Amino acid sequence: MGAAFLASWPWDNLGFYKYVLYGPLVGKAAASRAWEAASPDRWFLLLLVLFGLRALTYQLWSSFSNMLFATRRRRIVRDGVDFEQIDKEWDWDNFLMLQVLMAATAFYAFPTLRHLPLWDARGLAVALLAHAAATEPLFYAAHRAFHASGSLYARYHSLHHSSRVPQPFTAGLATPLESIVLGTLMALPLAAACAAGCGSVVLAFGYVLAFDFLRAMGHCNVEIFPSSLFQAIPVLRYLIYTPTYHTIHHTKREANFCLFMPLFDLLGGTLDDQSWEMQKQTSAGVDEVPDFVFLAHVVDVMQSLHVPFVLRTFASTPFSVQLFLLPMWPFAFLVMLAMWACSKTFVISCYNLRGRLHQMWAVPRYGFQYFLPFAKDGINKQIELAILRADKMGVKVLSLAALNKNEALNGGGTLFVTKHPDLRVRVVHGNTLTAAVILNEIPKGTAEVFMTGATSKLGRAIALYLCRRRVRVMMMTLSAERFQRIRKEAPLEFQEYLVQVTKYRSAQHCRTWIVGKWLSPREQRWAPPGTHFHQFVVPPIIGFRRDCTYGKLAAMRLPKDVKGLGACEYSLERGVVHACHAGGVVHFLEGYTHHEVGAIDVDRIDVVWEAALKHGLRPA
Repeated sequence: MGAAFLASWPWDNLGFYKYVLYGPLVGKAAASRAWEAASPDRWFLLLLVLFGLRALTYQLWSSFSNMLFATRRRRIVRDGVDFEQIDKEWDWDNFLMLQVLMAATAFYAFPTLRHLPLWDARGLAVALLAHAAATEPLFYAAHRAFHASGSLYARYHSLHHSSRVPQPFTAGLATPLESIVLGTLMALPLAAACAAGCGSVVLAFGYVLAFDFLRAMGHCNVEIFPSSLFQAIPVLRYLIYTPTYHTIHHTKREANFCLFMPLFDLLGGTLDDQSWEMQKQTSAGVDEVPDFVFLAHVVDVMQSLHVPFVLRTFASTPFSVQLFLLPMWPFAFLVMLAMWACSKTFVISCYNLRGRLHQMWAVPRYGFQYFLPFAKDGINKQIELAILRADKMGVKVLSLAALNKNEALNGGGTLFVTKHPDLRVRVVHGNTLTAAVILNEIPKGTAEVFMTGATSKLGRAIALYLCRRRVRVMMMTLSAERFQRIRKEAPLEFQEYLVQVTKYRSAQHCRTWIVGKWLSPREQRWAPPGTHFHQFVVPPIIGFRRDCTYGKLAAMRLPKDVKGLGACEYSLERGVVHACHAGGVVHFLEGYTHHEVGAIDVDRIDVVWEAALKHGLRPA
């Protein structure tokens, strides 16, 4: 059985190149200098501008919908938006492209449309009347027909309902047939105004953008109307739908079919009885308490754009600097300054694991700020307030990201646990699992390794672990005192496996380098061909040697049963998180009651590793 008629987009296989379809319009607008007031082809430019404004409308609603720090209490469906839904809605703007082509066809078929006046007040009244008398009831009838007919629903409308969590981009998830129907119904009020001789450019822009605004609002999954408004003016319940009202349609599917006016559901007998009670409950706002929190930080200005509330699709892919980000840099820089001046920890994203809510919070500080001596106290204050907030909420485990647990900053979290001995939330640096990941990457049978950054928490633990396994560790350190301190921690019979070196040339025969500090190209030059660089340095070193291989920062893949995960953690692949994040997850899943701060307990490295594998986490 072949595909249904108008059930798939003809440019599905073009990917990003589908925008070439705008080429003729752009070319004609440029050739005719459509931006000039006297140009007879000004409508080409107006169509393109309208398309841009329509796309921006949906994008702004998407940003609002994903601002969990502002909207989480009034979210209707509390699940996260996963990668599957994001991929499904990737080409959400297909309907905009189709409707631009439909509009261009109308301009060619009816040349008088090219000379509409800027504004005619009479057109607004005609358009509103036509919308209420024609667009609303016809959409209701068509929408109900798509649900009533099993074949129509299965071949066409089921795609729209395949998204579990309504989002503004879900409004565009539809087949060409549905988009043609919607575009035709949207055009009726404008056609009526033009036929009455009172159409205008302002009316066309205003009506279409209002139409898109209301559609995106209805799918935003955040209740924005206060229930008191409908209690004060009850008739409004039937004149304007709410996000809760439309979300009920997405969850129940047999009720609330209207476009924007619930009046037609009332007349058709399809208005869900619980619509307004549910709207009242949602608008009241109830916060969810996460069981686990990963306390992250911003890496740099560019990376600050890699969050769902900026560009959801970009955040769902591993971070890399893209050309389209460059125009946004000045704005992001100003936001950085504003956050530095007045901001507190906020929620970025969430996911569910085995029925438990996990959230990512961000300290509003950027990587470079952690290395400014005068910023140290302010950063620790931000982290401390986040821990106290989590403790008050009832969070079970809070895991610190890379720079938030810096030894020089707060002793790997020791500062907060010492200052607040009665904390119920468990503070975790996750370095035990980080060490385990790095150690398990080292090939079996390795007899010798070269290590830099050996005097850090991670370096010390890795060195001690390896020497216990009778692996010779050449520790690059300029401090004999620190070296001796670490060496004394090793059992007497294994101390000979720890060797201090002060020059990189001492390791030019060793092909396993464990890097805990930045290596310049000159320093990397001492490694022999075929060397693999295992690293736990933030930011990671840049690979200059083509004859060597470079490992990424320690990371693990979350269990397969994770739900609602739709954002990549920095440059990691989908579903992969940094080992310190994974270490906190293991701490929570195992129900450990201790804080994991300060020095790493070498004896627990294997214990935590086995626990991670038991719970379904896997090396990345």
